[in-house]
Amino acid sequence: MPPIPKPFVCTFEGHSTDTEPPVLYRPCQGRGQSPPARFTSSASSSSSPAAMMAAARCSACSDAGEEALHAEEASGAHAAGNSGCGKPPWSSSSSESRAKLFQEWNRAFLLVCAGGLFVDPLFFYALSISRTCMCVFIDGWFAVTVTVLRCANDAVHLLNLWMQVRTAAYDAGRRASADEEGCKAIAKVRRLSFLRSALFDLFVILPVPQVSMWIVAPALIRRGMTTAVMTVFLIVFLLQYLPKIYNAFCFLRRLQNLQGYIFGTIWGGIALNLIAYFVASHAAGACWYLLGIQRATKCLNQQCMAMEGCAQRTVACTDPLYYGVTERQRLAWAENKKVRSMCLDSSDNFEYGAYKWTVALVTNPSRVEKILLPIFWGLMTLSTFGTIESTTEWLEIVFNIIVVTSGLLLVTALIGNIKVFLHATTSKKQALHLRMRSLEWWMRRRHLPSGFRQRVRRYERQRWAAMRGVDECEVTRNLPEGLRRDIKYHLCLDLVRQVPLFQHMDELVLENICDRVKSLIFPKGETITREGDPVQRMLFVVRGHLRSSQALRNGVKSHCMLGPGNFSGDELLSWCLRRPFVERLPPSSSTLVTAETTEAFGLGASDLRYVTQHFRYTFVSEKVRRSARYYSPGWRTWAAVAIQLAWRRYRHRLTLTSLSFIRPRRPLSRCSSLEEDKLRIYTALLTSPKPNHDDVAA
Repeated sequence: MPPIPKPFVCTFEGHSTDTEPPVLYRPCQGRGQSPPARFTSSASSSSSPAAMMAAARCSACSDAGEEALHAEEASGAHAAGNSGCGKPPWSSSSSESRAKLFQEWNRAFLLVCAGGLFVDPLFFYALSISRTCMCVFIDGWFAVTVTVLRCANDAVHLLNLWMQVRTAAYDAGRRASADEEGCKAIAKVRRLSFLRSALFDLFVILPVPQVSMWIVAPALIRRGMTTAVMTVFLIVFLLQYLPKIYNAFCFLRRLQNLQGYIFGTIWGGIALNLIAYFVASHAAGACWYLLGIQRATKCLNQQCMAMEGCAQRTVACTDPLYYGVTERQRLAWAENKKVRSMCLDSSDNFEYGAYKWTVALVTNPSRVEKILLPIFWGLMTLSTFGTIESTTEWLEIVFNIIVVTSGLLLVTALIGNIKVFLHATTSKKQALHLRMRSLEWWMRRRHLPSGFRQRVRRYERQRWAAMRGVDECEVTRNLPEGLRRDIKYHLCLDLVRQVPLFQHMDELVLENICDRVKSLIFPKGETITREGDPVQRMLFVVRGHLRSSQALRNGVKSHCMLGPGNFSGDELLSWCLRRPFVERLPPSSSTLVTAETTEAFGLGASDLRYVTQHFRYTFVSEKVRRSARYYSPGWRTWAAVAIQLAWRRYRHRLTLTSLSFIRPRRPLSRCSSLEEDKLRIYTALLTSPKPNHDDVAA
């Protein structure tokens, strides 16, 4: 006999008595101790096909989490990695936690890459023009701040590179015992690919902007080559910034290919696209500021060359990182109002072209305003496709062409991506609205009562809330047969195992059962089965609760709750195994009503008959027969009633002078006690045939 599960108290309506048995239980659950089943439960055995399928990955990146760190390797390594080299595809719980850690790290590192793309253009804003001395200098404190930010970002890149090296070394050591030529070739390809990727990562974090800021630019300013400073900054910026963009873009694509998503939500994807657009505007605005300060410096140089005794070093401050005002010649240059009004006070006296807004920035001591206005210019220019003025200078024209073309591409990509994201968000809701509109039209045409209409609306809303518009049967129906069987095996195995009747069956029987179950949703207050109706299916509760009630005698009813892990409809088992077979479906022994929105798996009568016919050797075993009787709600109800009647009969015997089953000396109508009448009825019930008495024929 299986261990007795934790029982439920069986309550009876329509009858009360002062003498009740000490304990009366009706264990209506299939298994009292079974934990609530989850809809997305995983296979309990790591060697099962479902577990292998759920954890299967490219064996070139066989460790979970290792995938993302190996993502920089060529796709050929992944294709070759599937040949079977390395450890089996399933992973342990430690590997799963490691995979989750690396997934979070990859998301954080993607934001670090975006931060690095935002930091590099800030080096341009360190260049400025002194309003008092009209000379070019480098803002020392701002240069220190930007350098610290860039070094911190490079340190995170180095940490990520170190993690890649550690993972690659661990992977190489794990596969060192492989002797196959194919595995050796794969390892060689992986090493070469990793070496190229590591060298590229090192290139994008070389401290080239820092060297240009602290060594090259001050030297050029001291020599009076003020316009050359901007040219050097722009060349250095493009040589490292463009590869850094490519590196971040490739990392983003690898994450999408490996995980299918980045942050797991649609709004996260929209935010990522907006961040990319904002970074592009920031970079365009920084270049615009740099070229604008170069145009202002060119104006100062032209005015200086027109004056007697003015050299190019006059436009350069004495101390490039700060500036001094001690030289008489520099003071005389700073007091020249004509030069100031020509180059710094207004943009109308000199051809600034697209850089006329920078006149107010090059001498502005506010660093925040110096950063925000170029960002605003970048957003405005990229979004309006070139509503900017331009001179005939070739560098300015090329810059404007690049900005306009980039703006066209970026805005198109941004609008397209956001449209895709919003469509993915609203398409299911629109489908729900269309379906509800069709249902309303149909219900009006058929003149359904308002009560039925409310039930239909409630069912559609609850089905949408539970499944978000996803038809699970339709999704799995279009998959290949092997994949469909594995997925349903993975989803249903733990739930089916919780049914005590199926615990003694082998994997093949369970796989066929899982393949034929269907996902069902019932709204609150819906009657699933009425007592006496033919049983159409077995139900295995996933979420929610069902209220089961069964009529006994004289209006007495038995009630119990079926929760996650419980089942109903076990009458079908006796019907399928009965010999000779009877086509008529068995009647239901209880009424099932949903206490809340309930999700369940259903196994139809035809599907259950298919399983029992093809695997009859399993269902006719003595262990399965005893489990079927022990966990059957009908048998348990009969047992509870029998125990209660026996107890009442015993209590009644103590108060009567004769036994209740002895024929009374007086007629029935003249019986001394009405309790004897009830007791005879209970005795007849006690001696009635047991439920499903002919349930299994060997």
